[in-house]
Amino acid sequence: MAIPGAPATNKQLLEKYLMLDQPDDGIMAEYIWIDGTGEGIRSKCRTLYAEPKKPSDCPIWNFDGSSTYQAEGSNSDMYLYPVAIFRDPFRRGKNKLVLCEVYKYNKKPAETNRRKTCAEVMVKAKDAHPWFGIEQEYTLLDYDGHPFGWPKNGFPGPQGPYYCGVGANKVYGRDVVESHYRACLYAGVKVSGCNAEVMPAQWEFQVGPCEGINMGDHLWLARYILHRVAEEFGVVVTLDPKPMEGDWNGAGAHCNYSTEAIEIEKAIEKLSKHHVRHIKAYDPREGKDNERRLTGFHETSSIHDFSAGVANRGASIRIPRQVAEDGMGYLEDRRPSSNCDPYSVTEVLVRTTVLDE
Repeated sequence: MAIPGAPATNKQLLEKYLMLDQPDDGIMAEYIWIDGTGEGIRSKCRTLYAEPKKPSDCPIWNFDGSSTYQAEGSNSDMYLYPVAIFRDPFRRGKNKLVLCEVYKYNKKPAETNRRKTCAEVMVKAKDAHPWFGIEQEYTLLDYDGHPFGWPKNGFPGPQGPYYCGVGANKVYGRDVVESHYRACLYAGVKVSGCNAEVMPAQWEFQVGPCEGINMGDHLWLARYILHRVAEEFGVVVTLDPKPMEGDWNGAGAHCNYSTEAIEIEKAIEKLSKHHVRHIKAYDPREGKDNERRLTGFHETSSIHDFSAGVANRGASIRIPRQVAEDGMGYLEDRRPSSNCDPYSVTEVLVRTTVLDE
């Protein structure tokens, strides 16, 4: 699956070095954080001299924020505060992936550190046990930015045979998808499924159910792992909500949501009163990206109107048919864009439906 002309190395040579014995006092910890764009992921590695069991076992670290759109060169130090630890599926052994929050020189959270306020909200709402599952759609691209597997001088056939498709003429990039799924399971990410999507070269994986702050932590780690896996195959991942203009589906991050005692109709009524606030929280550019996707076509609602319906994929909020029959369960908010920050999505859902803020 390597792309002709793209930079590449011999992965068989790498395996020889990955098989070298690693000392017990030499643990590789990959620190991972969100950059100043609000959707880009950065990481760098350091050696720890004992295997960390919890985030506080990992020291606070720093990085050059002027190179990540997060600081000026004249005052560039930013700080990484470890908040979650996962197993490293790339280095394996005792090595770790360490998810971090970003803080500025004055110890205040960076502008794109949306985890801090999300965590505070989840503590306030802990007795409600907010539960989430996010369906992350994404598109695979060739190294040249063209959708993976698409004809270079044309387009594939119209949408129809690709969703959950099987066969080399219907799905492109399954090797990446399978590898990502296994890597997430190994890492401890709560991945719960995957499938080919409506547009060819577009896929989806699901993370959850997760309670509270864990939803954002697990989805960001799953995204990091996806980019790393695709990197090894010479393929590019994009979370653009509308990667191809025209009669093609966009990409979302539908959020399934419930609480221990949720009343679906009351929750929807509350959501209907805060549509604009939610739209602003559901993509990094406060609705600008979602404008291209939420058109009222291609299984989306209009960005300008709030709607809800049973089994209706053209509504803002879809109520699963089984939920309507049982009178309990969860709702699906279909408005979040594929490049949303899950911390912002889950925080605003809880503020609106539980805290009444």
